[in-house]
Amino acid sequence: MKKILFIGAGSMAEALIQGWIKQKVFTTQEIYVTNRSDKDRLHFLHDTYGVNSNFDDAIYQNADLIILAMKPKDAIAAMRELKPKITEQSAVLSILAGIAIATIIEHLGARPVARVMPNTSATIGMSASGIAFNDKVTAEQRSTFLQLLEAVGSVIEVDEDQLHAVTALSGSGPAYIYYLMEAFERVGTKVGLPKDTVRLLMTQTLAGTAEMLKQSVDEPDVLRRKVTSPGGTTEAGIKALEQYHFNEAIEACIKEAEARSRSLANSK
Repeated sequence: MKKILFIGAGSMAEALIQGWIKQKVFTTQEIYVTNRSDKDRLHFLHDTYGVNSNFDDAIYQNADLIILAMKPKDAIAAMRELKPKITEQSAVLSILAGIAIATIIEHLGARPVARVMPNTSATIGMSASGIAFNDKVTAEQRSTFLQLLEAVGSVIEVDEDQLHAVTALSGSGPAYIYYLMEAFERVGTKVGLPKDTVRLLMTQTLAGTAEMLKQSVDEPDVLRRKVTSPGGTTEAGIKALEQYHFNEAIEACIKEAEARSRSLANSK
């Protein structure tokens, strides 16, 4: 692929741009970015990463891959404007939450389409992505799409309907972890530790715990019990989480995010 065109210039587009440039998947000359009207954002991406960015219609010509990265609420209107500007040969990779492949085909015409839900950790090559393809994606294109996502983290192929759950879990997942870190830092300072100390302790704890889960054959509940001594500090903390219905809160979080993804899929 020699020309990659991002339609939309938000945080997820930037994460992929930064990750692909860092991993030398594409050169800056191969990446083009446009959006509806935000000149400042396009200037920022050009100045920061050296990518091509403008509003000229010529930017759409000869694009090998169109990446849909606008806000989901703007997707339908954007695709209607986009259709007459691109050729049938341009494949589409959508990172839009909730927008179905059928909807993309309806507005952009029959063409190879892949839907992927990455996350912003693509910036550092550690995204967790789920991807689904339509039947017009060739074996070669499928391999290329997977390589693109593997360059910025891990990717797993799923049925399209499962992307709603992927969106709720890993697509939105970094925000949940950051929210958790906010809570750790807030309470850590309340119990007397400097904020930078809390951050160092908890980021390493999160990283170590994730690595243990990757390397261990034990299930999470087994690993938890190994840390939880009867009558100890960890048990006291777990009891507090249970008292405040931690599991129910996580379940509500994921179900609400999945439901929102499905509602976006049903909107026109």
